Amino acid sequence: MSGTTLTDWLRARDDEELAALLRARPDLATPRPADTSVLATRAGTRASVARAAEGLDTLTLAVLDALLAADADRAPVPLSRVVGHLPPGVTAEQVGGAVAKMRAVALAWGPDDAVALPPAAREAGSPAAGLGRPAPGLDGVDVAGLLAGLPDDERKVLDTLAASRPIGRTKDAAVVLPLDKAVTPIQRLLARGLLVRLDAETVELPGQVGAALRGTPAPPPRTVSVTEPALRTSTRKVALIDSTAAGAALELVRHTETLIRLWSADPPPVLKSGGLGVRDLKKVAKAVELSDRDTTVLVEVAVAASLVADSETTSPEWAPTTHADLWLAAAPANRWATLAAAWLDLPRVPGLGGMRDPKDRLLAPLSDELRRPVAPVERSRVLAALAELRTGAAVVDADELAALLAWRAPRRGGRLRDDMVRWTVAEATLLGVVALGALSGPGRALLDEGAQAAARRMADALPEPVDHVLVQADLTVVAPGPLEPHLAALITETADVESAGSATVYRVSETSVRRALDAGRTAEDLHELFRTRSRTPVPQSLDYLIDDVARRHGRLRGGSTTSFLRCDDPALIAEVAASPVAAGLQLRKIAPTVLVSPLPLLDILDDLRAAGFAPAAEGADGQVVDLRPTGRRIQTPARALRRTVARTPGADQLLDVVAAMRAGDRAADSRRGRTVSSRSGSGTGAGTAETLALLQNAARAGRAVWIGLVDAHGVASQHVVEPIRTGGGIVEGRDPGSAEIRRFPLHRITSAALVEDS
Repeated sequence: MSGTTLTDWLRARDDEELAALLRARPDLATPRPADTSVLATRAGTRASVARAAEGLDTLTLAVLDALLAADADRAPVPLSRVVGHLPPGVTAEQVGGAVAKMRAVALAWGPDDAVALPPAAREAGSPAAGLGRPAPGLDGVDVAGLLAGLPDDERKVLDTLAASRPIGRTKDAAVVLPLDKAVTPIQRLLARGLLVRLDAETVELPGQVGAALRGTPAPPPRTVSVTEPALRTSTRKVALIDSTAAGAALELVRHTETLIRLWSADPPPVLKSGGLGVRDLKKVAKAVELSDRDTTVLVEVAVAASLVADSETTSPEWAPTTHADLWLAAAPANRWATLAAAWLDLPRVPGLGGMRDPKDRLLAPLSDELRRPVAPVERSRVLAALAELRTGAAVVDADELAALLAWRAPRRGGRLRDDMVRWTVAEATLLGVVALGALSGPGRALLDEGAQAAARRMADALPEPVDHVLVQADLTVVAPGPLEPHLAALITETADVESAGSATVYRVSETSVRRALDAGRTAEDLHELFRTRSRTPVPQSLDYLIDDVARRHGRLRGGSTTSFLRCDDPALIAEVAASPVAAGLQLRKIAPTVLVSPLPLLDILDDLRAAGFAPAAEGADGQVVDLRPTGRRIQTPARALRRTVARTPGADQLLDVVAAMRAGDRAADSRRGRTVSSRSGSGTGAGTAETLALLQNAARAGRAVWIGLVDAHGVASQHVVEPIRTGGGIVEGRDPGSAEIRRFPLHRITSAALVEDS
C-alpha cells in the first residue's frame, strides 16, 4: 500500500503542531532546518528515532512493536492489521491514542488506514518487538527442519537474536561466502539464508526464522500493562504543606550557614582523585546533625550554588567563595531560592555518594564520578509528576511513583531509574521543595516561574520574623520563631545554638559572653540587649555572669610591638610574667605595667586565655577590637556562575524556526530562472554587483526573487522574497502574500534568481 511521505505529511501540519514537535524532539531544531525536507530527514535518523522512542510509554511501545510486526516500516499498514500483534485487552481506542502520540513526535504518520513508520524504527523497537522482516528466499521452506540440523554454535547465534532484537552487529558480515568457504557461525548462517546481511556490520534475523524459534520451547512473549499503575495519594491541607516546607527551608539555610562557617575556619582538602574525603564528610555531618546521605546533598548543593568551590591551588581545598558573603547577607527566602534552584539544575546525582563503582571504588561526594548530565531532566520529570496531582494531594509511597514513571517511560533512566525517583523525593523533601509527599507552593513556583517567584512564595510561607526572645532561668534564650536579621546576629554573637527547630534555643555561657566582649560589646550593651528584647524577666544569674566576665575582661590589654600587654595593675602583669606560658610567648617586661613579645598578638591572646587569663585586644585609640579571623574566602570561579543546563526554547523561538522552514519550502518549490551567484564572474565583487542589480530590477518590476544565504553560524537557507529596496548593504523585502518586512545582509546572500511564473 502506498502512502504519503513524511516530508509531505509534515508540510501539511500547522505551525503549532510543528512547534510542538520541535519542543518534544529538540534535536531536530539544532541547527535550524532549512526546510521541511531537512526536518523529515533528521526525524528519520537512527539516533533521533531511538531518542524519541525513549519518551514513549509502555502501551505506546507495544503499539510500536505491533506496527513493526506488521512491517509498517516497509509500507503503510491499516491499524486493523496491528490488532493481532497486540497483547489481549488493548482496545481500538487505546491503539488510536498510542498512534496519536507517535504522530505527535513524528515516529508515525499517515491516516489510520495507512500508518507508516521510519525505517530506523525497526531498531528502536523493544527487545520483544516481534520478528524481523520476512526473507523472500524462505517462503515455503521448512525452516523448522533447517533449524533442527544446525550445529550448536549456529543455533546459539539464532537463539540470541530471537530472544532479543532481530538486528545484530558483527564483523563477519563484510561479505556473503558460499557455505563451503564459510568459517564463522555468522558466515555459515548467511550462506544458509537463515540470516540476512543488511550492511558490512549488520545482520537481521528473518521473520520466518524468528517465528520458528519462538514456536520451539522458549520463553513466552512478555505481557504488557496497558494502563498506568495506580498511584495512591492522601489529602493534606495546603497551609500545612507550605508551613512544613518553610520549616525545612529554614533548616536548610541554617545547615548551609554552619557549613560555610565550618569550612571558613578549617577548609577540608580536595582528594587527589577529586571530591570530599569520608572523614571530612562525617565532620560536617556531626556539625549539622544530618545523616551522611543528607550531608552529601548539602555539600553538593553548596558547591552548585557557588557558595563553596575548589581553591585550585597547589594544595587545593574546599573553601567558601566571596559569593557566600552575598548569600549570607540576603533574606532567608532568597537564600533558600538560591539553593533550591541550584539543586534543580544540578547535573550530578548526590545519591551515588558513598556507594561503590563496579571496581569496588568508593564514590566520593563532589567527585567527577557523581556527574550525570541527564540528572536535571530526570529530577524535573519526577517533580512534574507530583505537579500533576491536585492541590494538596500527597504521594503515599515513593516506590509507587517510581512504578508510574517507569510505565510512562520504561526506557529512560537506565539502571538508576527507580533510585533517581526515590532520591529526588528525599532530596526535595530535605530542601523544602516537597513536603509531606506533596509538591509545596514554593516548589511549584520554582518549577513554573523560576527562583524569584519561588522566593516570593517562600517568603509568604515563612513565619514572620520576631523581634524578641525569652530568657530562661537556666541561662537559655528561646527564640519563638525566626529572628529579625539584626537581632539574630546579636544573639548569635552572645550565645551558642543548643537546639534548632521552629523555636531555636541558645545558651549563654562565659565563653559566649567573652566572645561578644571580644567583638567590642560592653557589659552595658549586653544588659541592654536582654533587657529590651526579652519578653520574660532577665534572671539575676545572667546579669551576674555578664558582670563577672566583663570585670575580668580587658583588664589585660594587648597591642603590637609586634605585640604588647599592658595593665593598670602591676600585680597582674607580674603574675603573667611568672606564669609557665610566659616563656613560650617570649614575654618581656619593659615597665611595671607593660609586657612585649615578638609573636603575633592573636597567638598571645589565645594562649593566655587557655592559661586562665582573660585578655582583650585594643586598637590605637585604646578601644577593644575583634582580632578573630573572618574566615577563608576564595574568588568565585567564573564558570561556577554559568548555567550548565540548556533550557527548552520558548514558543516564539520555535515558531520562528517553523516560519524559516516554511520559507525554505516555498523557495524549494519555486521555479527559478537564471541563477546569479555572488561568487560568479571575475571575482566576488563582480558577483555581488550582479546580485545587487538583479535585486534592484526585481524591486522595480515587483517580481519575486529566490535567494540563498548563509547566516552568521554558517547555516544555509533559502527564501522567496519580493524586494522593496536595497541600500547600505541591506536588502529589504516581504514574503509573498505577507506584509511583514524582512531584512537580509547583502554579503550573506550566496545566490539569487528571479522566480518564474507557474
